[in-house]
Amino acid sequence: MLKKITLITLLCMLNAYAWAANSRSTYLRIRTDYGVMIVKLYNETPKHRDNIIKLAKDGFYDGLLFHRIIENFMIQGGDPESKDASQGSQLGGGNLGYRIEAELHDSLFHKKGAVAAARDNNPEKASNATQFYIVQGEVFDDEELDRLEEMRLQGRKIPAEQREVYKTLGGVPHLDQNYTVFGEVVDGLHLIDELASVATDHFDRPSADIKMEVEVLRRGEARRLERRLRKADK
Repeated sequence: MLKKITLITLLCMLNAYAWAANSRSTYLRIRTDYGVMIVKLYNETPKHRDNIIKLAKDGFYDGLLFHRIIENFMIQGGDPESKDASQGSQLGGGNLGYRIEAELHDSLFHKKGAVAAARDNNPEKASNATQFYIVQGEVFDDEELDRLEEMRLQGRKIPAEQREVYKTLGGVPHLDQNYTVFGEVVDGLHLIDELASVATDHFDRPSADIKMEVEVLRRGEARRLERRLRKADK
């Protein structure tokens, strides 16, 4: 009996370990001339997570631009046509010839720092394979959120916990459930405000190019980051 119990316990431990390994978060480091942001990728959106991990590991994003910036809204980048693009040219139409199926979750929303996939107006709300945006947004009060629910969300109610975030941290609630949110900035949130304040042209393209480099954090780096974030939360 002892051996049987020991074997069952061992199997449970192995299953628990496997689950923990599979559920471990993956993080991206986004470097710019203004500083560094660290993005946590959501396991709830595996298609988007795995796609951007592959692109980052391939070095796809290195040298691409944040080509569209609208203050109090978002910063957008990842257009493959933005690398070495001539100054003043309009960007935003580039892709890799495929889309990613929408992964919309009620719990993932457009708070400040949210990372979401850009898309065109296709009815399936499928995402552009490479272009993403990082939310800056603005802070709302209850009256403004009530009006948004009625006018722009077609009566859909914003959950109470999310309302509190929109009233304190801020964001862009009218985009919820329309674009896939697949991550969030967990370190370097202040950098969003710096990038969002740069001068732009009539295409919303920064007057001076803002290049990016994107890489996946190694496992040891991710563990150290998580320990630091836990300490900061205490």
